[in-house]
Amino acid sequence: MFSRRMGKQVDSIPPETMAAFQWYLWPGNIRELQNLVERAVILSRDGVLPNPLHKKQTELMIPSLHHTRPFPSSMTLEDSDRALIMEILEQAGWIVGGPRGAAAKLGLKRTTLLARMRRLGISRPIPQEGTDVPGVA
Repeated sequence: MFSRRMGKQVDSIPPETMAAFQWYLWPGNIRELQNLVERAVILSRDGVLPNPLHKKQTELMIPSLHHTRPFPSSMTLEDSDRALIMEILEQAGWIVGGPRGAAAKLGLKRTTLLARMRRLGISRPIPQEGTDVPGVA
């Protein structure tokens, strides 16, 4: 809608932009989303939709985006979701709830994170005999 209105062609949305849109809490709901998409279309160059969220907002909501590891261009949104959730779960020692749990780090309710984990087929790895899992005695 915005690209037609402004006469700008948008051919692709990078995984980083999609992840930022997905993980942002959207306190302004649909109007805020519309404003940010419009801003992104205005800022777009070469048919690529940039991330219109401020860098600080993105870094707070999506910790893995400012790591040195880039997102592969062939990665789907579901793949990037799975990778992000797995990374945060590992950082949190597979603790889902509580103030230091993965849900809090992702800005999600514990039940929302559990539902996404179920949908993506994510479960805590079973330790092999002779290996230690941090936080498990």
